Amino acid sequence: MAREQDLYPPIKALFERQGYTVKGEVGAADVVACRGDEPPVIVELKVGFSLSLYHQAITRLSVTDLVYIAVPKPTGKTARRALKDNTAMCRRLGLGLITIRTDQRVEVQCDPGPYAPRKSKKRANRLLREFDRLTGDPNAGGATRHGIVTAYRQDALRCAAHLAEAGPSKGSDVAKASGVGNATRLMADNHYGWFERVSKGIYGLTDQGTAGLQHWAYSWEDESATGDG
Repeated sequence: MAREQDLYPPIKALFERQGYTVKGEVGAADVVACRGDEPPVIVELKVGFSLSLYHQAITRLSVTDLVYIAVPKPTGKTARRALKDNTAMCRRLGLGLITIRTDQRVEVQCDPGPYAPRKSKKRANRLLREFDRLTGDPNAGGATRHGIVTAYRQDALRCAAHLAEAGPSKGSDVAKASGVGNATRLMADNHYGWFERVSKGIYGLTDQGTAGLQHWAYSWEDESATGDG
């Protein structure tokens, strides 16, 4: 479905089944549907999601609260995520979203209406815990080059730095020296491949761990410079 006019017949049929009179290209609107004394419905047709489509639809909200955007239903590997993200965007903007399949079947993903997001206390607490655990501000500048520094990575860096200086050590000794209370579990899980179990309860630093200390040196040095670690 490569043309906007191909979207019009199924959209027209959808609203006519609901008792609307539907006309295309009315003023600046692609589709206008009217039913009695009710506010008009406006539908903007596009062959794909774009910022200009959202701008266009938002402009129509000055005419009526009942504004939809209509696009071919996304296909391919990222289709489900693209549809989910754009449906969420429409809800946040108070817009409706209609998708048209290749067989001309119409699917209403969401209707226009005010958006009142439910706050997630669990997510807010997780965010604040991560904020509190981060030492300094390691992601200011260079984050896109090196990657994001998390509090977990900072803990791993503390453990790796101690092993680099002291050599293979007991988990309890690493925990005491680094201030990372779960040092033994962190080194045992070994998510980054930085640690190796030398013997029971004793952990050492791998070549990958040595490289990791060098690669993430900016975050470790910044942390030390602030006097926070």
